[in-house]
Order: sequence, then structure tokens, then C-alpha cells
Amino acid sequence: MPEGREGPEGPLGAARDIVRAALASLEANRERIDNLNVYPVPDGDTGTNMTLTVRAVREALDSANAPTPAQVASVVTRACLMGARGNSGVILSQIVRGALEALADKSVVHVPSLAAALRRASDAGYESVREPEEGTILTVARALAERAEELAPNLSLGDGLAEVVRAGEAALARTQEQLPMLREAGVVDAGAAGLLELVRGIGAYVRGEPLPEAPAEAERLPLEAIHRELSRFRYCTSFFVEGEDADPEELEREFGQFGDSLLVVGSRGAVKVHFHTDEPGRALSLATAVGVVEEVDIKNMHAQTAERTERLLAATTSTVCDVVAVCAGAGNARLFESLGVARIVAGGQSMNPPTADIVAAIEAAPAEDVIVLPNNKNVVLAAEQAITATQKRGVLVPTVSIQAGLSAMVAFDPARTAEENASEMGSAAAAVRTGAVTRASRTTVLGGLEIEEGQFLGLVDGDPVTSGPVLDVVAREVVERLLVDNSDVLTILLGEATDDVNRLREEIETAHPELELDVQEGGQPHYPLLFSVE
Repeated sequence: MPEGREGPEGPLGAARDIVRAALASLEANRERIDNLNVYPVPDGDTGTNMTLTVRAVREALDSANAPTPAQVASVVTRACLMGARGNSGVILSQIVRGALEALADKSVVHVPSLAAALRRASDAGYESVREPEEGTILTVARALAERAEELAPNLSLGDGLAEVVRAGEAALARTQEQLPMLREAGVVDAGAAGLLELVRGIGAYVRGEPLPEAPAEAERLPLEAIHRELSRFRYCTSFFVEGEDADPEELEREFGQFGDSLLVVGSRGAVKVHFHTDEPGRALSLATAVGVVEEVDIKNMHAQTAERTERLLAATTSTVCDVVAVCAGAGNARLFESLGVARIVAGGQSMNPPTADIVAAIEAAPAEDVIVLPNNKNVVLAAEQAITATQKRGVLVPTVSIQAGLSAMVAFDPARTAEENASEMGSAAAAVRTGAVTRASRTTVLGGLEIEEGQFLGLVDGDPVTSGPVLDVVAREVVERLLVDNSDVLTILLGEATDDVNRLREEIETAHPELELDVQEGGQPHYPLLFSVE
């Protein structure tokens, strides 16, 4: 326990106070850390997950009977593992486990034992991740350990923790340059920020000082940090499984086949699993086959990303312009919203929305300046009429496809006027090459291409280029015609009845390993696949 801070309840009382101090620091900064969260996916819940993880430890300690440091360490380790939420919570549980392994036999903590604890904590964090990335919570954990090892052994624990926190602040600032995703977004790592707040709270407790005041207002984030792409998988899934047959290595092999961001920690008999997947039910079925499952937590990351974007945009006081977009498909609507669209109007191919619906959306948008994206050539006229029927300053960017509309949104800046945005967005929309696969509604000949009713028809920039009975074959031909020498990114939007494109994806990745491939659920009718190339 910290020098002179054991208290009347011995190590259990001191542990309760330490955890409360760490929790108070996290809770005070939870929203700020949530807002920073863009890695590994921008679901905006890192601060919340770390707070819930530490809260589970506090609740366990409040009801515990643990008179020795080793027993306290056991209670904390298990509670942290069981209660871990999200990537950050699971890694934090391993950092805590490592620290307590080094402190379990210590009745008093001095600077040398602090250094040993932080080193073991850092090592345990790195060991828990299959492919550790620098610029994350792991990097800051290592920086804390390195600074603690440099301290004079006779330095007081409170002063030592102050030095460690200062080193952590410098390491946190460097994360923005270490991880490309953070550099692009212009933010530091959220998990690393959470770990630093936790240590800051402990340091304040040891020195007998109040916690530093959290920022009165949320930090203004750059637009690049607000508008982030959706994760490849939809569900963040975590649970604790306990049973004789619960083997971490076997579970890791199983879950690695249908998800990513996989963390499987613990030991045989008691395992915590966290990963991102589209099949949480399959994961739970596998887990219940080997043990008893508890602490199940499943979050829709696509919805979380949209909520984060909406929350951060609402807090942006410099919003001058909003966007109204016409589109079909729930997934496409979420994509537009994640990029900053204020209002969605349902419509598209063969389902043109009435002008009144577009007018209502323009009027409902908060800003006085409004960009309208029709996203279909048959909706352009209705969009023009809607703009003339409203008192707001409306400007049309005449996008003729969903893909062009999404590209236009990448260039959108809510701090600019509608006129200023229109030029940039129009250029972005014009730069994207688009493709599609649909079904032929009749037998005909178009541009010399013989097309049979019911077959798949491939289009490039709206022109028919290929047809046939097999979706993947037609899709591959469309992709090959779309790609040019300087193509960097291929985006695929899946239609409402399209769910398995693994073979197509593998074929494209094999043929074009240099290409970044982004597959999203669009949900549009009539078009099993939509493509865009940038």
C-alpha cells in the first residue's frame, strides 16, 4: 500500500480509496475520452468502457472480505477481467493484472516497487494483444514504466507518481504522430488518455491532493476526427466464459475466423473474450458449449459511430451549413449520417421522393445554408424545385449516384457556406468513378451488348459493359473496367439482399493487393452491388 495511506481497514481500505480516486478521474474525463475515440473504430465509447471496467472493480471491493494484499489483488484482478468493456477495458484489465502480480506480496509500495509494477503492467498489456500497435495505450503504459525505472529509489511515492504522470502526458501527445489513423484525425489515442487519467487519479490520492479539474468544455475536435468511416464489422462483442473446457487458445482460433480486434485473455477455465463481428450469436453459441457465459456486452458500433458523429457535430458551434441527402437503404443512410448529413430523405431508383419531402428536410435542417444531394439523376429536378420552395439558402450539388454523394460528403465542411461547399463537393463527386450490378428487367441489346432478362447487368459510370448469370463474374468485370493505374480505394456497397461477398473480396484482393478495399452494408434495393473507385 502507499506509504502512510493504509488506513484503518488495512490493504482493503487503501485499495478501495485508490480505486475510487482512479474512477473519479476517469468519470470526470469520460466524455472527453469518448470524443477522442477513433481507433481502432470510431464508436466513441473508450472513456465509458474504461469507466465501467473500473466501476466493476469498485463494486467488487465494496463487498469484498480480503484482509491481505494478495487477497485484495485477487479480488481486483478477477473483477477487472470480468467487468472489462471494449478493447480498452480488456487491455486495461491485463495492465492491472500485471501491476498487481508485482505488488501482491507488498505491504507498502515505494518507488522501486512502483517501477516493477509498471514494468510488469506494460509487459502484460503488450502480451495481451496479438499485433501490438505503437501510439496506443500500450505505448503510454511502457512510457510510465520507463520513467518510473529512472527515478531515484528514495523519492517519495507521491513525487514519483507526479513524475510518471508528466512522462505519460508527453507520451500521450506523441501518440498522434505514431499511429497513422490518429495523425489523420488530429487527435491523441483515447485508451492512452484513459490510462493516464487513471494514474493521475491515483497520484492525487497518494499525495493527498484533490483531483485536477477536468476541462469545463469538451475539446474542439478537427472535422477529420468527427467524420470517420464505419467499422468493417457491426457488433462489438465481449463476454466472460468460465468452465473446465474454456481454453483461451482454442477460443482465439475459433473467433479469429469471423471477426477482428480479437482479445482473448485469462487462463484455462476463466476467459474474457472481446472482438468485432457480424455474428455475435455464433460467438455466444461457441462459448456456451465450453462453459458458463457471463457479463455479455454487445454494442452496435455502426449506430455508435453515427451517434458519436451527431453528438460532436451538434457541439460544433461554428456550423454554418447542413446537408440534406436523398438515398435508399438503411446502411447508406447511416454512412451519410456518419459523414455529417443532417437530414435523410428516403428515395432513389424507381422510388423518387416527392418535392414536399425534400422541402420538409431542408426546413428541418438546423442551419440556414443547406446543400442538397439528390444522388440519382431522376431526383435532380425535384431537388431543384425544393430549393426554390424554401426560404433557406439552398444549393444543389447534382450528384447522380449514392457513391458520388458519399464522395461529395468527404469534402463537406459545416463551417463553410453552402456556396463555398458546393464547389468543393461538386469537384469531389465528379472525381469518383462508379459502377453497379443490377438485374436486367427485359431482354434487349444496349450498345452492342446482348442482355437477357433476369441476368446480372454490370454498369460503369451508368453505361452497360457486361452481363451474365453469375454475380461474382459480372462484378469482377465491372471492377476491372473501373480500376485505373492511380486507383487507391475501392468501396463496395452491398444491396439489401446481398450478404456474402467473401469470394469476390478475396479475388479482388488477390488480383490487386495494392488496393484498399472497403466493404459496407448499403441496403439499397435493385442493385446487389454498388462500386466506387478513388
